[in-house]
Amino acid sequence: MNIPYIIKESLSGFKRAPLATITSISTIAISMLLIGFFSIISINTSRIVELIRNRIEMEAFLEEPISNAKIQEIKNKILSIEGIDSIKFISKDEAARIFKEEFGEDVQNVLSFNPLPPSFKILLNNNYKNSELASKIYEKIQNISGVEEVIFRKDILEFLDRRTKSLNTLGLILGIVIGLSAILLVSNTIRLTIYAKRKIIQTMKLVGATKWFIRFPFLLEGMLQGFIGGVIASLILYFVIQIVSNYISFDLSQLLLVDYVIYISVIFIGIILGLLGSIISVRRFIAESI
Repeated sequence: MNIPYIIKESLSGFKRAPLATITSISTIAISMLLIGFFSIISINTSRIVELIRNRIEMEAFLEEPISNAKIQEIKNKILSIEGIDSIKFISKDEAARIFKEEFGEDVQNVLSFNPLPPSFKILLNNNYKNSELASKIYEKIQNISGVEEVIFRKDILEFLDRRTKSLNTLGLILGIVIGLSAILLVSNTIRLTIYAKRKIIQTMKLVGATKWFIRFPFLLEGMLQGFIGGVIASLILYFVIQIVSNYISFDLSQLLLVDYVIYISVIFIGIILGLLGSIISVRRFIAESI
């Protein structure tokens, strides 16, 4: 295979249809820019959601009076439930101390006695930190003899579940629409190049050129368009993130953490979209010629 010739022919399309090529590259760049920004938002949003999930815990308040043996029995039953990561026992005295740290008042001085019951703080495994599975664990703990009440922020978990599902659905739809737009424009650009070189293609066929020898320059041209569009999008993405980070607080800047894998992925996806667009044109418009 004549590599210099293939490279030369793939670059010739940039000259034969410059306006279409620029439009195609610009579309890929804009598409990758939108996908990149949305990916950054989605990844950081998911990270924040996980941080919130990790802070959600259950607390099982125990009936009074209660013996140490009964406390140990309840602890063992809770630990036997699937989905429990760890539990911590909070005595009446420790509950009063926590109350004083949080509210600045000694509950025993206010009421002349300690009304706070002993309890277990319960952490769930990561796979169980959603409203459906957490609710099942809640019911099992609530039914344990000696447990008076179980509380956990089910409303927060339900909210996080809904928003996560909505964000994933929006991301999928946005990615499909943007990707198809880029593919169609690349396909159109390659089609114009094929049309401009139709007589050359027919001549190459007559002299015995293989179908891949004819096709490969067009495929490479689409990949080059995707590569250039992806690089442009990555550079814009990088500089925008850097500029924005300089004008916001440190805490907010942590919401814009971007792994370099994102930039590489943007370029890679751009190449893939360019290749898919060129494959469509090659299969559709020069099939008869080869």
